Amino acid sequence: MSFSAFLAFPGQGSQHSCMLSKGGLSKLALSSEYSPVLECCSDLISHNVYKLIEEGPEELLNQTSVTQPILLLCSYLHFQKLINTIDIVPTYYAGHSLGEYSALVAGNSLSIIEALTLVRKRGELMELAPKGSMSAIMGLEYDIINDICSTLSMDENFHVQCANLNSPSQTVISGHDEAVNKAQDLCLSRGAKRGIKLKVSIASHSKLMLSAADEFQHALESIKFRMPDTKIIHNVSVNTASSTAEIPSLLVSQLHLPVRWVETCQFISTLNLPILECGPGKVLSGLFKANNLDQYFSTSDEDFYEKIKDYG
Repeated sequence: MSFSAFLAFPGQGSQHSCMLSKGGLSKLALSSEYSPVLECCSDLISHNVYKLIEEGPEELLNQTSVTQPILLLCSYLHFQKLINTIDIVPTYYAGHSLGEYSALVAGNSLSIIEALTLVRKRGELMELAPKGSMSAIMGLEYDIINDICSTLSMDENFHVQCANLNSPSQTVISGHDEAVNKAQDLCLSRGAKRGIKLKVSIASHSKLMLSAADEFQHALESIKFRMPDTKIIHNVSVNTASSTAEIPSLLVSQLHLPVRWVETCQFISTLNLPILECGPGKVLSGLFKANNLDQYFSTSDEDFYEKIKDYG
């Protein structure tokens, strides 16, 4: 008996060493059906992708232009294992930032090879963008954080903005390093419980990515998108695309506009569906909990298939 579910795909930050073996994906990854996908990813990053995931070095695994195709690859394999193991009918897909590409592949809007090529280019362009930083602000209302960022950003060379609206208690800010540091200090003075600088040198989902977004638009022109066969909730609009022409525009905008995950979770809450985090790690499961959702599961959980069988 099949069951319906909402599938969500993680973004950058969910990667970890041994993602394939710990995810029970090694046999699948090395099979004759999927080894060509690994070879494509290896060619794109100029490293043996299986060896890099399983043996490191971790510094290379965490390099943006390497992380993005590898994380997409691992989420794709999680998805393939899922749909080949249980009788599931995905009703909606969503992805957190980079995870949106996993959703597009799952929805047959583009092929895994096309997506790997795109996210490799995306990562390279992000690395070439002006340097910046990001910080997770904990325990302070979004409106206060947004006001602080807006007030500080009068000078185009001192810019900071809300980048990931993850939960009512967690908003990630992004921008020029000094502006992020100042905004973090002001947030703490206004009552934030914590400010955690992320281990990145790029300012994702901020105006510092505008030049990367312009360049990325050219890369997207070579891809012929198809309408997804399952509805995808996009980060920028918290809605589905109305046409294939809208999809590239949403992906370009996503580079410099916020990930509206709180609103995505609010939408999910109206569906009364089990939520499956499909990919490495359990970052999204933590965010689902922080957004007061329940009935969420992670394919990275060792007991996932045991837990989920009750829905079948």
